[in-house]
Order: sequence, then structure tokens, then C-alpha cells
Amino acid sequence: MHSQVHLRQTQQADLEHLFHFQLDEEAAYLAAFMPADHTNKEAYCEKYTRFLRDPTINMQTIIVGDTIAGSIAKFILEGDAEITCWLDRRFWGKGIATTAVKNFLATEGTRPLLGRVAFDNVGSQRVLENCGFVKIGTDKGFANARQTEIEEFIYQLN
Repeated sequence: MHSQVHLRQTQQADLEHLFHFQLDEEAAYLAAFMPADHTNKEAYCEKYTRFLRDPTINMQTIIVGDTIAGSIAKFILEGDAEITCWLDRRFWGKGIATTAVKNFLATEGTRPLLGRVAFDNVGSQRVLENCGFVKIGTDKGFANARQTEIEEFIYQLN
């Protein structure tokens, strides 16, 4: 299955699929740090349409076979380059996220690159570690998906 994982620049038409993936309650809970209005399709499409035009954001769509499976992106937040990845739950636990991140890192050369993960999102922590990221610290922030402040782990790839 890993040979069927590939990435391509995210297109406007992909946003419909990607929006529906992030409506999954379990996935949103694990992601934790989501916009307060993450169920508002119009706001989602408006935001990500802006991202598609932003030259500082490298947004790729994860394809498995011929199916859109998720997204991965590099963005700049408060001067730091960060990575984010979202995978449709149907593809969890199959090594697809790790393969997608490795493929992404082969073409996205920005370093250092940070990854932030909720303290209890063990799957995403493993993905980052399997791709060479090292845990460098922790932070606390308000997680909209949980409506409380939680700890997040900060990973870095040099």
C-alpha cells in the first residue's frame, strides 16, 4: 500500500473532501487544536482558498491509489516553520501518514521544522518520531475541539 501513497499540490476541488475529514469527531478530538468554527464549511473553504494562494504555505493532498486520503502542509507560525498532517480515519494505522510525511520531507527542505501534537495523540507522535523529529519541549494551549486547555508536545526536525 505504501507504494500507492503519493502527494500532489492541493487543488481547490480537494477542499470538499478535506473539509469532511475534519468533521470526524474522534479525529477532531485527537487533533485538539482546531478553529472554533471547524464545522462551518464556508469559513473552511474561504480560509483554505487563501492558504492555496499563500506562497509561504506548501499544501499537499495525500492520495492513496486514486483516493484522496488527507493533507499535509508546511506553514509559518510566529516565525517558525511547522508541519501539519490530517489523514482520513479510514487510513489510520496503516503507515500511510508516516509514508506521506517522509515523501513530503523529501521535497520540503525547510529546516528546522516543528510539529505540535496533543499530549495524548500517540499515533501522530509516532509518525513524527518515525520521520526523524525529536521531542524538544511542551506547551499548553486552549484546544477548541476539547473546550479546555491541554498540553501539547513540540517536536523538531533539523
